[in-house]
Amino acid sequence: MKVEYNKSLKNYNTFGINVKAAEFVEITSEKQLKEVLSKPVDKELFVLSGGSNMLLTRDLDAFVIHIAIKGITIKESNEDFVVITAKGGENWHDFVLHCIENNFGGLENLSLIPGYVGSAPIQNIGAYGVELKDTMVSCEAYELSSGKKHVFSNEECKFGYRNSIFKNEAKGKFIITSVTFKLSKKNHYLNTSYGAIEAALAEQNISNPTIQNISDAVIKIRKSKLPDPLEIGNSGSFFKNPVISKDHFMELQKEFQKIPSYQIDENSIKVPAGWLIEQCGFKGKRWGDAGVHKNQALVLVNYDNASGKEILEVSEKIKATVFDTFKIKLETEVNII
Repeated sequence: MKVEYNKSLKNYNTFGINVKAAEFVEITSEKQLKEVLSKPVDKELFVLSGGSNMLLTRDLDAFVIHIAIKGITIKESNEDFVVITAKGGENWHDFVLHCIENNFGGLENLSLIPGYVGSAPIQNIGAYGVELKDTMVSCEAYELSSGKKHVFSNEECKFGYRNSIFKNEAKGKFIITSVTFKLSKKNHYLNTSYGAIEAALAEQNISNPTIQNISDAVIKIRKSKLPDPLEIGNSGSFFKNPVISKDHFMELQKEFQKIPSYQIDENSIKVPAGWLIEQCGFKGKRWGDAGVHKNQALVLVNYDNASGKEILEVSEKIKATVFDTFKIKLETEVNII
């Protein structure tokens, strides 16, 4: 375990923003983590996982702890289900593929989401009708201030839409080192409710899909819409899909007859943020090296050497224009640092 100084974080965040950490250490075991947390430091502790859900706008005058703890363990198994734990430093998509290869169902709709397992509960990651909270049993986390291990149950995580306790009252206070899931081994519940998945399966004449079929469909859809962070810097969906009142939606529908929507309950409607942004003319627009992706307006990108502040400025332009046009306030899905 080696402490590095003035460490570039360009390769540790999917936007590829070149900021520096005053101090940096990579952790590969819980023993190392306990050691680090037991020593007094004169700087703020900053936890860095896969760097897939953040926009770094400044150098970090902090002691950055990069979590690289790996391992996958089956805790319980019978004919119907398996309880499986993945360490925080496991690549999320690789873990999903591992589950699918073993016919463990429940995570297939979450294929190809970037990042590490340890950051997944913070965001309550979700896609195509499925969220992490649907299968997560618990997660283990170390408290930064005391170094003590805590186990958070699903309920204690206070999950919401792209939200959890770790983005609110516990923000910046814990390092998640492992996550445990309960997945099906037979009679899988298959969520094909999103039209894009149904269309992708229909193209292949698949009427009775497997979890592998659904994963393949999701991967195909995501690759067609979302840029690979290894090829062009991005953090996936930059904004949350807003939820508005039914009355507000009906007013908008008078002017924008083709506005898409998903009914949440009898009084709430979810509207795709990407559609709103595209209607405002931002899709494919570029300001220097910062811009909006040509295929998906929900994704902001770093074409080469944009700063975090430049990407943040683009996001603020989008938010202001969407509000002026639709009277809808967009919220960022990524963490702005």
